[in-house]
Amino acid sequence: MIKIIKQISILCLLLLLYSCGSYYNQPLGPQEARMSELTPQTLKLKDFPLPASPLVVGVYNFRDQTGQYKNIENGSTFSTAVTQGATTILIKALEDSKWFRPIERENLSNLLNERNIIRTTRDEYRANPNATPQRLRPLLFAGMLLEGGVISYDSNILTGGAGARYFGAGASTEYRQDRITIYLRAVSTSTGEVLKTVNVSKTILSQGVDVGIFRFVNFQRLLEVETGFTKNEPAQLAVQEAIEKAVELLIIEGIKDDLWQSAEGEEKDQQLIDQFLLEQELENSTALYERRFLKHDFRHVVNASIGAALIDGDYDTGLIDFSGELGYKYRLFPSLALGTDFQIMRFNSTTSQNHWWLGESFNVEYTMLPHDRLSPFIYGGPGVLLFADDSPEKFLQRWDAFFKLKLGGGLEYAVSDRFSATAKAEWNSVFSDKIDNIVNGRRDDFYFNFVVGFNFHFGGGRDKLKINEN
Repeated sequence: MIKIIKQISILCLLLLLYSCGSYYNQPLGPQEARMSELTPQTLKLKDFPLPASPLVVGVYNFRDQTGQYKNIENGSTFSTAVTQGATTILIKALEDSKWFRPIERENLSNLLNERNIIRTTRDEYRANPNATPQRLRPLLFAGMLLEGGVISYDSNILTGGAGARYFGAGASTEYRQDRITIYLRAVSTSTGEVLKTVNVSKTILSQGVDVGIFRFVNFQRLLEVETGFTKNEPAQLAVQEAIEKAVELLIIEGIKDDLWQSAEGEEKDQQLIDQFLLEQELENSTALYERRFLKHDFRHVVNASIGAALIDGDYDTGLIDFSGELGYKYRLFPSLALGTDFQIMRFNSTTSQNHWWLGESFNVEYTMLPHDRLSPFIYGGPGVLLFADDSPEKFLQRWDAFFKLKLGGGLEYAVSDRFSATAKAEWNSVFSDKIDNIVNGRRDDFYFNFVVGFNFHFGGGRDKLKINEN
């Protein structure tokens, strides 16, 4: 029973460590109404520098253009996946930025009807019928219209999870990611010209975690314990943050194209533009799933690695020993390269059988994600193994050569433009049983190399971030 309690305690501890905030803030009763949450983008808009002159803008309808309904597992629903109040969210974002003076256009007919009621009432109840009627103040007209809407809602662009269960005790986690995309454009009311168009995407994350145990603790005594939570990012907040980001981009791109200026002058404007260009460079190199992309122009790669070698021969006393490597690769394509490497190793079969070897191989290497900072790769090819020790042996003499074939794989991480770090493991078949200086049975000797190192890239240009968005 004590063992079961320990298992339950460990599982609950893992759950709490995974997401303490969600677990400790479970609702235990009704909650009072509160002011709406602020997004990080809301705070950024509120702290934005003031404009030289606020712009009067009209927003007729910034609507959901997807027409998409919520996904449910069973049955159907008429609830929309995206809020239908995007116009109101946009007007609030324009107000928070202090760069725009939004005027009522979404329900213009209501406004005109109310003005007609005011005029009629004043005319009918004038104290002096011959007095000049009191006029209403004229309506503001917009020098610019803001158009656009939510143009895409993509469900389940990324799903996954993990779990483990052992003797009825286990835990699992699941996640799902959706995405919305909005477009916002500014239109001149005097000419009808589209002055600027911006677009923004925002992901929506849903997570679920559960922990449980289900097992017999005694004859006819069954213990079952379950706990967990599910956390869904509100779609409304995602729409709000995307719209607020679009308003920020509209302001900055307008400054960049000399459509308007900030009240702090050219120095502040240039600072905003520089920050925007830096962010744009980062975004242009980031594709779907937040993957950073590099455009590899380098053709030549040299590498140096150090690690360990382990022989798998007729002895069962083999120990890990030294391995070093120098190599060169020529990239035919970003994902395919031809190369050669030179290795020095010491195979430690026994305390008396530990000799130095030299190896040379010609390899074909395939990089699975050539434009990512972190990419797996595989390689293989033929080569030669040379016995480099001068001590006389029973089956081996100095510079004895053996044909070999290697297969390997690893990971490469781009540290900078020209340098990348690698970690790899390889299996080498020597097609001989003499490598450990003993011939026993029919099985040939093998050896393994485990190394880490650095690559230096040169020739053919410089790694540059992709200009086009992926």
